Amino acid sequence: MSGHPTLVRLAEAARADRDLLAAAVVDPDPGAGAPLGDAAAAGAGPHGEDLAFVVEAVREGYLLHHRPAQARIVATDDLDLALLAGDRLYALGLARLAELGLVDAVGELTDVIALCAGAHAAGEEELADAVWEAGVAALAHGSSDALRAAKDRARTVSPSAAGALRAAARQLPQDLAR
Repeated sequence: MSGHPTLVRLAEAARADRDLLAAAVVDPDPGAGAPLGDAAAAGAGPHGEDLAFVVEAVREGYLLHHRPAQARIVATDDLDLALLAGDRLYALGLARLAELGLVDAVGELTDVIALCAGAHAAGEEELADAVWEAGVAALAHGSSDALRAAKDRARTVSPSAAGALRAAARQLPQDLAR
């Protein structure tokens, strides 16, 4: 199997249960990357590979829920199966974090899932993308008051939420340097 190592591991894990999801798992495209997992892993120290796996599992779950045509390791035209597979991948990622004892990371990713669901319900694709950018930055660097305030804006689908999330995400590495 070729492709990004994190996506290959994710496909193998999804096939391991030999359930309905396993039948829909495909090999990742050799050109498919895992940029969000890689970005989260960059600041994760000894948990880097695990965090990359978790982020990509949750990302794949998100794609299956909200953008199924963009899924990278699950291929199905059955929208019910896509939703079930998405739920399974959300659970896989969050369970891995819990096993690692990364409670703050569980909170960050559950925020990503919830805020993206709200953004999609409001038809705000840009906000959903900004939520992912901010969530990955928080996983890599930790949170901040500015990020928490931006998430509050996102919860109300404020017109300024996407910009505030992106600004807070870019600021996190500088905040740590202080």
